[in-house]
Amino acid sequence: MLGEAVTLAIAFLVNLPLGRWRVKTRKYSAAWFMAVHLSIPLIFGLRQYFHLAPYVIPFTIGSAILGQFVGSHRIAIFYVSK
Repeated sequence: MLGEAVTLAIAFLVNLPLGRWRVKTRKYSAAWFMAVHLSIPLIFGLRQYFHLAPYVIPFTIGSAILGQFVGSHRIAIFYVSK
């Protein structure tokens, strides 16, 4: 249970700055591709480290996508607007 929570939280938090970076790049460029996929090895490593079952995969993908989405928008909780 703790492994799942840690993996989901890290997947979300790591994708916040990556989502912010993704917005600033040209769509489908190499930088955009890196911003979208850079967190995958870390998430895979966490899944292996905690010996998580395959049913966790959709939740980690959802958490990463949510992190990308939240990071791509200026939300006052995370970023101060200038």
